[in-house]
Amino acid sequence: MKIRQIRSATLVIEYGGVKFLIDPWLAAKDSMPGFPGCANPELRQPITPLPLPIDEIVDVDAVIVTHVHTDHWDHTAAERIPADMPIFVQHAADKAFIRQAGSIDLENGIHPRYVEGKTFTDVRVLTGNPIFKGVKLKKVAGQHGSDDALSVAYDALLEVCGVVFSHPSEKTLYLAGDTVWNEYVEANIRQYKPDAIVLNAGDAQVIGLGNIIMNNEDVCRVCAAAPAATIIASHFEAAHHALNTRAELRRHLAQAGLSGRVLIPEDGETCTV
Repeated sequence: MKIRQIRSATLVIEYGGVKFLIDPWLAAKDSMPGFPGCANPELRQPITPLPLPIDEIVDVDAVIVTHVHTDHWDHTAAERIPADMPIFVQHAADKAFIRQAGSIDLENGIHPRYVEGKTFTDVRVLTGNPIFKGVKLKKVAGQHGSDDALSVAYDALLEVCGVVFSHPSEKTLYLAGDTVWNEYVEANIRQYKPDAIVLNAGDAQVIGLGNIIMNNEDVCRVCAAAPAATIIASHFEAAHHALNTRAELRRHLAQAGLSGRVLIPEDGETCTV
């Protein structure tokens, strides 16, 4: 498999001869405001530009959207992805929203924004373990923050999912999505025994609620739970509330004796597993 880091949580994964675009955040640098209630709300985002042209990024066979937060599915994605593109989502609510070419508008408050006159005609729900061109996609659980965070901010944090990829000619891939380390991640690793794991490890912070994706300690916990897996760390340095950096994760892994366990690609870089 080939996993190309685009920006933040956006990836292009080539797996079993199929190209998947993951969580497309395609907006221009500094084109949208920060998320209310999150760290560094005064910063515009995305903080970094895309490393390659959008036309190249969307030249794929299918799209997977793990959830519809703006840094995983935005208005530019709704505009630029072809209307007949197969798009996989976690549940019926996200299907209805994306089918209407909807996205979340942060500039004028959090409310829906639609691409006028556009409808996505092939939006599919991941429930039921769909097989796409020979690749089996298994939706698995994650949690976008601690139990306490979800109990007070569920309407903002929303449901999220991960995906396990399998194919007869490939190693098993676990895309964890926007989740902290918890019993769901531990159970997914134990059940599916992935050979490769992609972690969103940027330590995104909601003020007063802590991290809502993995931090350095969570990455170390995954290393311990999956000692034979290749781990790839993503979701860095483009979202204003993601406080961890690639350099900080490298330093932490070195101190923990885990430098050889985790790949940390730069934007535009491809990892082959």
